[in-house]
Amino acid sequence: MTGLAIIVATPDPVRFRTALTLAAAHAALGGRTRLLLDGEAVRLAATSGAELLDSCFDLGATVTLCQGGLAAAGLDATALDARFDYGGMVGLLADLGQDRLVVV
Repeated sequence: MTGLAIIVATPDPVRFRTALTLAAAHAALGGRTRLLLDGEAVRLAATSGAELLDSCFDLGATVTLCQGGLAAAGLDATALDARFDYGGMVGLLADLGQDRLVVV
């Protein structure tokens, strides 16, 4: 199965919920699944979609928070869920391979 990489580009909770639903469904089907919360979207990691986010983690999806976005938002990574990864767009694209890329 082709992998799926989802970039959450805005702090819109409705779009984030859709991204989480898509990620959970893809991971449940056994595909490599990654989400990147870019820029201001990192705020969603602390405020939205906890149940779906837990499902994504439980199903093996990787959720990465943009390091620049964390700094801009004044968020402390140590205060967030330890299951998050930290990185950015360059790392995601460098490892994209043949995976599908979706921006929400």
